[in-house]
Amino acid sequence: MPESTDPRSVDAAHSRPAGVDDATVAALGELSKALETVHRARGHLYSMHQLIGGADATLDRVVQLLRGAGHLGIAERVQNELIGRNVLPGRWTFQLVEEFDDGYYAAFQEIERAARDELAGGRRHIHEAEMKQSRRTAGRPGHEATP
Repeated sequence: MPESTDPRSVDAAHSRPAGVDDATVAALGELSKALETVHRARGHLYSMHQLIGGADATLDRVVQLLRGAGHLGIAERVQNELIGRNVLPGRWTFQLVEEFDDGYYAAFQEIERAARDELAGGRRHIHEAEMKQSRRTAGRPGHEATP
């Protein structure tokens, strides 16, 4: 007997709970997509944090090289005006990361989770699971419904 291709026939962890309509699944799918975008933005923020830290550490070598080349004035400017400088008033990048994580990021995650809990019994990626089911070729290798 061939596998079902009914879009609502997915594994239990990702199946649509009874009474959840298409509009709700679509809204939760968009909310999940927005959260995924925020996850990516967070990664870029961490990249900035690491890149700025690496640049600041490189400035120690810059100061040595400038002093060695006899450019004491520029070396002093780099030493006194750049090394250890705040990237925003009163903040290094670790503080930006912490404020983002504890504020916007935490709130976004909590609201997305609460919406899933209230509207879909906590189930994640219902929209994507149904899309997978509708797009796969039942019975074909690599198109299995579940692992």
